[in-house]
Amino acid sequence: MLRINNLKIRNDLTENEVIDFAFEKFHINKNDVLNSFISKKSIDARKKDDVHYSYSIDIEVKDENKYKKLDKVKELKLPKTSINRTSQIRPVIVGAGPAGLFAALTFVQNGFKPIVIEQGKPVEARIKDVEEFKKNGRLNTMSNVQFGEGGAGTFSDGKLTTGVNSPYSKKVLQEFVNFGAPSQILYLSKPHIGTDNLINIVRNMRNYIISQGGEFLFNEKVTDFEFTNNKITAVYCSKKIETDCVILAIGHSSRDTFEKLYEKGVKMEQKDFSVGVRIEHLQSEINKAQYGTITKLKLPPAEYKLAYHSPNGHSCYTFCMCPGGQVVASSSEENTIVTNGMSNFLRDGKNANSALLVGITPEDFGGSSPLDGIYFQKNLEEKAFKLGGNNYNAPAQRVEDFLENKVSSQIGIVEPSYKPGITLCNLNDLFPEFVNQTLKEGLIHFDTKLKGFAHPDSIMTGVETRTSSPVRILRDDNLVSNIDGLYPCGEGAGYAGGIMTAAIDGIKCAIKILENS
Repeated sequence: MLRINNLKIRNDLTENEVIDFAFEKFHINKNDVLNSFISKKSIDARKKDDVHYSYSIDIEVKDENKYKKLDKVKELKLPKTSINRTSQIRPVIVGAGPAGLFAALTFVQNGFKPIVIEQGKPVEARIKDVEEFKKNGRLNTMSNVQFGEGGAGTFSDGKLTTGVNSPYSKKVLQEFVNFGAPSQILYLSKPHIGTDNLINIVRNMRNYIISQGGEFLFNEKVTDFEFTNNKITAVYCSKKIETDCVILAIGHSSRDTFEKLYEKGVKMEQKDFSVGVRIEHLQSEINKAQYGTITKLKLPPAEYKLAYHSPNGHSCYTFCMCPGGQVVASSSEENTIVTNGMSNFLRDGKNANSALLVGITPEDFGGSSPLDGIYFQKNLEEKAFKLGGNNYNAPAQRVEDFLENKVSSQIGIVEPSYKPGITLCNLNDLFPEFVNQTLKEGLIHFDTKLKGFAHPDSIMTGVETRTSSPVRILRDDNLVSNIDGLYPCGEGAGYAGGIMTAAIDGIKCAIKILENS
């Protein structure tokens, strides 16, 4: 394959029109071409008077020597998997998020039939519980934004970006397309699926895994593990399931499972995480700040990604930015408030939202237990519940009032999207002072990078605590914990940071099991 790089397009063209333009510009004879497709598409908005698309086009030609000026495509090849597993005992996967689903998919694609245990419901039923909580404040602690088929990423923007240079990245994207994702995720520089698409994709993946002999146990919570001679021999839910290998894809909110594993001697450690708020702006204002007002292109809702390092040693940054999205109620424990953000595929909501976070290290929450980060998170979530009125309303505040350390008395041009509702308050009363100070410095700094970020009426809604796991379950180079056959996996175990990396880690853990004789 050859690649045409940095093709600038200043008009709204179809995929075929872009390819035709590339052939004309680079003098490529269509009769020489065996195959062609778009391999990358991004938006270049660095100059507001020249906002344009940048494309890469891959072509397969009869004679590459005829087009020596074009670059040859260098792709990471999937490593070969040697199937050495002979055990007839079925692998067990705890958790049906991206890590668990892609581990299960890898097993069935290689002729093995895993059992997937998920404490929540299938995604079709789970969405009803999420909606019930949003509308009426009735929380199902087993089925919510954090727990259930698809994992926490199902109710997000469905971002598929990653900084990890893995040969499995392309496989994950292709599998998503195979199960119903739009094909454009294969070439967009910032691909996303959206909650509305993810629900269907997750269901399609599950049905395929079942058709190949895999089994799902929903509404089944793993409550204990059996170790014999330092090896995993069984897990317990409503029944005992004997096994010789378990992939722990439990997600970052499985606090009671972390406690059970720690109690039984599974080695783990504290790790860094982040806390903060969801900040909302008018999407139209973010579009103006990012694209300017001159371009006539029909551009998608604009995104941003910002970071700041404070003199106090802490960092402030934005995370999981959801264009045209909404702030969602994401509690998984009673009498707590947790926020997250989500968007549908079209990202056609009025507001943009993003996590606005401060990095937390073990030195910030102290203690010697690996679980102390969990308790730091939970303390903030319980304080947020009280500050919001003890009724699952989230505490919220205008940016101007947060900066001035006073209770907000009214809403301005940005209407908060969080449901069941918000209570105006002073978020300075929620966080430790170093978090407040770092957030304020970050707001002011980001306003110099993205005009209007610290607009007085921008809304901050608390509290965001579940950005990543506060615990890392230790594993060796073979991805095994100190208990033989127990494979910590994905975001909850501390080895991923989003849908893509969790899915990749699920694949890698399954492959290690297949290769182990």
